[in-house]
Amino acid sequence: MAGIEEAGKQLSEIELLLSMFPSQEELVIDDQLALAELRDYVEGRTNAIPTSRPQFTIQQKLDIYSENLVTFSISCSYLVTYPTVLPEITVRSSELNRTQQTQLHTDLNAYLNDTCCGDVCVLAAIEWVKDNAHLYINKNPTSALKKQVDSSVAENMFSRLWIYSHHIYNKQKRKNILDWSKELGLTGFSMPGKPGVVCVEGPRSACEEFWARVRRLTWQRIMIRHREDIPLDRDGVDTHVELDLHRRFTVFEEAIFDAHGNRGNHMDLGQLYHFLSEKGCGDVFQLYFGIEGR
Repeated sequence: MAGIEEAGKQLSEIELLLSMFPSQEELVIDDQLALAELRDYVEGRTNAIPTSRPQFTIQQKLDIYSENLVTFSISCSYLVTYPTVLPEITVRSSELNRTQQTQLHTDLNAYLNDTCCGDVCVLAAIEWVKDNAHLYINKNPTSALKKQVDSSVAENMFSRLWIYSHHIYNKQKRKNILDWSKELGLTGFSMPGKPGVVCVEGPRSACEEFWARVRRLTWQRIMIRHREDIPLDRDGVDTHVELDLHRRFTVFEEAIFDAHGNRGNHMDLGQLYHFLSEKGCGDVFQLYFGIEGR
């Protein structure tokens, strides 16, 4: 272990992942002893620097073939100096051949090298796999049909995306976020500063288009932290009416919460929590920050 600072970041990330993936079917700690040693070291119960490296595996079931979900296993092993250096991450799936797996790993590591810059990165890796895994799966005769099915599903699905950015300062990016959400008929909010938070909700196809545009901009780090998908299947109910029934927000707005700090770029997270709670979304606060709101 390089030092207490790195150890603290490792433990915080593992605890956040455990809160996000509480089921054994989602996350398995491969070496409980290593985790216990790390926790004792960080919390000051021992001065002995841990010699074991924490290792864990996250299972994700992704919609690659429409109705048939494909399981991806994301195994992670921390290096002693993580997050200064990237961890060892291995992605496996029965749908990947060796060539596809090698290319996926190459592209994933290139993405993490470009975006994480010494920050913890496992969540970023998970989101990247969720967004890009389909690109590495064998093409097959059903692909055209799949696109048609996906299009139909997207038109009959309400989505809410919770997007996290390392920071949102740039005035043009802030304008793009406001303009695009209005153009696509999305509701939600954007909180600029450090960190940056964006929530958009509406038809799934519109949310996916918004995310595709936003992620193409230059960011130090940006990811979908959490998403909600709700089928629109009420007989006799107009689609627009049903969409409005699921919305938590009536408009899309930029939300400022008592900006402070030398550059006025830090928001009062307590006010953010109350804002989310008023919208019935208070539980999302812990997914973003790893702590309960208050």
